[in-house]
Amino acid sequence: MQNENEIQGRPAALLPIAIFLVLYLGLGITFEYVLHIPMGFYNIPIVAAFMVGILVACLQNRKLDFNGKLDVMAKSMGDRNILIMILIFICAGMFAGILGRSSASSAAYFLLDFIPAQFAVVVLFIVAAFVSTAMGTSVGTIAVVAPIAIEVANATGFGVPFCVASVIGGAMFGDNLSFISDTTIAACSTQGCEMKDKFRTNFMIALPAAILATGIIAAVSMSTDAKVVTEGTYNLTQLIPYVVVLALAIIGMNVFLVLLVGIILASIIMVSTGAVDFVGLIGSTGAGISGMYETIMVTLLVSAMCGLIRVYGGFTALLNFIHKIFKGHRGGQLGVGLLVTAMDIATANNTVAIVMAAPIAKQMSEEYGISSKKTASILDTFSCVIQGIIPYGAQMLVALSAIAAAKLDANYSAFDIIPLMFYPFLLLASSIVAIAVKGKKA
Repeated sequence: MQNENEIQGRPAALLPIAIFLVLYLGLGITFEYVLHIPMGFYNIPIVAAFMVGILVACLQNRKLDFNGKLDVMAKSMGDRNILIMILIFICAGMFAGILGRSSASSAAYFLLDFIPAQFAVVVLFIVAAFVSTAMGTSVGTIAVVAPIAIEVANATGFGVPFCVASVIGGAMFGDNLSFISDTTIAACSTQGCEMKDKFRTNFMIALPAAILATGIIAAVSMSTDAKVVTEGTYNLTQLIPYVVVLALAIIGMNVFLVLLVGIILASIIMVSTGAVDFVGLIGSTGAGISGMYETIMVTLLVSAMCGLIRVYGGFTALLNFIHKIFKGHRGGQLGVGLLVTAMDIATANNTVAIVMAAPIAKQMSEEYGISSKKTASILDTFSCVIQGIIPYGAQMLVALSAIAAAKLDANYSAFDIIPLMFYPFLLLASSIVAIAVKGKKA
């Protein structure tokens, strides 16, 4: 296999990404806003769009035969980070499938018993931020909290996209700051800085964005005529799995152990209370896993396509372009941010994006005099911003899976949710302001 440092940069190797974006975003925009087809984006099969991108990638790089390309794709799909994500998806699907909608409803109505409806979405944002910081995974947080957010929306009259967007935003806050998050570990280890130093740098950027996001969510909530429009009861026994999972996450237990305990506890409670029999439990578990199939397929296809793009020189060309165009201290910081942004758009995985961008980011930090803690902070922050808002990212796909599982009367696409994701956009603005204001002090 060709060494990464020997790969010649080829801008044409990025064509599969462009093809995918044209198919998925282009057709979605055309269906939704030009042809006015209801739920236009929802009608675009994302897996098919990625398959076309992979086909284009396979037609490139004539020096590598088809068997060699299969080896590249297999190696990329077998990456440790990809495997971890898939296992989390499966566990999250099992947990959600076993508990079902009734448990999420119980959690929602229990929450609304203590909190005025107008502040319910604010609380969802804060809870998601707190849990994600403790758990270290935005995907796991969304899998647990999004079903509750959907039921809160149904009970109060708030829009489902608004509630779900707030949960995703809160989850990305924790993903960016948590000491046990893969992104934090990857950013700090590759740049050679202490986690506590990176945390302090990050916190001063993330906190203003989180405060502003909370204020905007509160303002939107207060301007919405929302109240508990649907009366409902809750079963305190069915709340136990949620409480235990959140508590274990808060004390910092590994996400797999957290979900495993939740699955076992939920199974025992749902069967013992008569909410479902054993046969129904097996069916619910299978249905929960099935709901994650598209998410898993997208994760695998993205990694396969990116493997082909990488060996053909697409990422090398991108790195060379960013390295050449940005000059000066502030330009270097923006270059690092754009670098990891481009990697995340390409890979749809912020941890993988950080790992791929890290070597050139390290070189740029030395050339432009950027401290290691600042470089690590930029890598983590910009990757989390993009990861939270791309429509084919794991976070968005898990949230959409939760909406689909709720079997609502209306369908929602990622583009109903993205405009309401205030925190990621504010985090981007805060990051750019920090780079502009601090200048050479970074």
